Amino acid sequence: MKQVKLYVSIAIAFISLSISAQKTVKVDPRDIQGGMWVPSLLEGMNEEEMMQLGSKMTAKDIYDANNSSLKDAIAHFDGGCTSEMISPKGLLLTNHHCGFDAIQSHSSVEHDFLKDGFWAMSMEEELPNPGMTVTFIKRIDDVTAQVFAGVTDDMDVAAKQSLIDQNIDKATKAAQKETWQKANVKAFFKGNQYLLFVTEEFSDVRLVGAPPTAIGKFGADTDNWMWPRHTGDFSMFRVYADANNRPAAYSKDNVPYTPVHYLPISLDGVDESDFTLVFGFPGRTNEYLPAVAVEQIVDVLNPAKIEVRDNALKIMDSFMRKDADLKIKYASKFASTANYWKKWIGENQGIKQTNAVVKKKELESKFSNVVAEKDLVGYASLLSDFEKLYKEIESVSLARDYWIEVAYRNVELLNITFLSYQIEQAFLNGGEPAFGKAKEAILTRLKGTYKDYSAVVDKPVFEKLVGLYIEKMPKDYMPASLENIDVATVTQNIYNTSKLTNLADAEALLSGTPEEVIKKLNEDSAYAFGKEIHAIFYNKIEPTFQALNLQLAAVQKEYMKALMEVFPNERFYPDANSTLRVNYGMVQGYAPKDGVYYTDKTYLKGVMEKYVPGDYEFDVPQKLIDLYNAKDYGQYGENGKMPVNYLSTNHMTGGNSGSPIIDAQGNMIGLAFDTTWEGTMSDLYFDADIVRSISVDVRYVLFVIDKYAGATNLIDEMTLVHPKQDSNLKKGKKKR
Repeated sequence: MKQVKLYVSIAIAFISLSISAQKTVKVDPRDIQGGMWVPSLLEGMNEEEMMQLGSKMTAKDIYDANNSSLKDAIAHFDGGCTSEMISPKGLLLTNHHCGFDAIQSHSSVEHDFLKDGFWAMSMEEELPNPGMTVTFIKRIDDVTAQVFAGVTDDMDVAAKQSLIDQNIDKATKAAQKETWQKANVKAFFKGNQYLLFVTEEFSDVRLVGAPPTAIGKFGADTDNWMWPRHTGDFSMFRVYADANNRPAAYSKDNVPYTPVHYLPISLDGVDESDFTLVFGFPGRTNEYLPAVAVEQIVDVLNPAKIEVRDNALKIMDSFMRKDADLKIKYASKFASTANYWKKWIGENQGIKQTNAVVKKKELESKFSNVVAEKDLVGYASLLSDFEKLYKEIESVSLARDYWIEVAYRNVELLNITFLSYQIEQAFLNGGEPAFGKAKEAILTRLKGTYKDYSAVVDKPVFEKLVGLYIEKMPKDYMPASLENIDVATVTQNIYNTSKLTNLADAEALLSGTPEEVIKKLNEDSAYAFGKEIHAIFYNKIEPTFQALNLQLAAVQKEYMKALMEVFPNERFYPDANSTLRVNYGMVQGYAPKDGVYYTDKTYLKGVMEKYVPGDYEFDVPQKLIDLYNAKDYGQYGENGKMPVNYLSTNHMTGGNSGSPIIDAQGNMIGLAFDTTWEGTMSDLYFDADIVRSISVDVRYVLFVIDKYAGATNLIDEMTLVHPKQDSNLKKGKKKR
């Protein structure tokens, strides 16, 4: 009988591997940057590396479960960004683009806070935001052994995952916490380790301040992912709690939250090579994918998505340039579509520029040699398994991306048919109660969709992208009825006859009994066209993709464990998964290509050099111009100049938006908001020579609050410090 090996032993082996990797090693500073480290596991090598880069903080200064530490100032902002406490009265700082929806929701023709900015001069003027949450991490526990309890090697992939899910549920329910706290478990190292997070979630979050978009979004889409950058990307909120300083629903009786820790703010600015620590909630990275996977992304998947969005953007732009109303309606959609279109282009360029695929292949060759030398037969087939599975999944991955990019994201009418398709499926699978619930929810969504919808714009997008879909979609996943159609004729017919091109007709189409609604839907030209595409996605594309992806995840999990065993002295950090992480680096410029070097800072002078009066991306408020001309920078300027943005080598991704940049002593020196174009490949491969993060200099934030907005009430709440000057004084140097 085959010996049964318990997964708990794997967990123990994993922990011992992690410990063995904590040896003191003298390395080049470039080699100790990058990585998204779990803050509760910094003692040892991470602590030593930070000190080599100039940090004066201990691991316990950063994370301490029992005492005040930096982690208590960091909050997950509304589930998608990061924010930080900057006063003892619950004042919270994050990016302008993170608070954008809230700012927009409070805006009107009479009070356009997007255009003019918003500043609460007293707490009574702060604006509540229903549905917004801010979450603090109270404690992080390792629950790997509990999660793997009873899981054995002889189980198939699905059975293992089922038991793991059950164990996660048990660990979550058994977590030691207060009644007002929550707990959740997340997988790390591709499912080789599991950590439980005890959290406090606050739902009374009020808007305090935001600069006009001409400051907060200066440069907009043109400057997105680019350097040099000149954006004041920040907004301010306040967290409120009940009388016991605990989470509570919005109430006028609530009081400002008293944080366990808040960040002092440095007025001394940054110099090249200064230590920088980023604390935040990065969303998702895939650093340990094999070379074959990265090749597939760069050569197959990204080009397909880029081509779809490129065509959609050109059509939207052509209409937005001619029609002011359409420009307003499509501004947010255009920016959203352009964001990842531009990222994927930069990602591909960065992967090629750094020879990431070649380097991964070199690592895999070393891996194979060690496996053979040590006769680690359990790992011998991993790379060939990857080759086989990625070959199998390529076609369906491409089909899935085409459906997402064409039918779900960029052709709005097809997205409307997709929502309608869900109503029909709800009735078929759940009867009349499910139908009613689905219809109500989807009608609410459709009202938002039609508010900024134009069939005039969507029609040429449909014709172009459906044409691409038919031409490029893998044949196994395309309806046979679409293969020989005349796209122009079909487009004309659909937009002339469908009742789904405007809200009034759509509401009429969706009125009546379930049977009547489904009959009317299936007689509609747009719905009939979309239904065929969506049915193939649900019945063939998604099941095939998920089945193969489950197998890939199992191989990736084993490969991750194998890497740490085969290379015990290498540095490994878990991929981002929207949990609290630390990464460290330094202020530094970079050379994006031969003969070009980007310095590490920008100034207000650059804003004025980009200024285009009346332009929606590069207009500048008159008061900012006046302050610049007068050089009226207050205590925030530097040698007669006003710093705006700077670069650092920190490793960040989506979700880090709003993360504080922290100096060697634990003071805030900046606010992260972007990555340079060439560095967008860091989600797949980090290279400290080329990856740079972009931050707002915190002095520019203070300058806008104080000198531009006159909101000195907010400045008075903060603790402003001079760590560099104080350090010089301690050394006997004169204060400048």
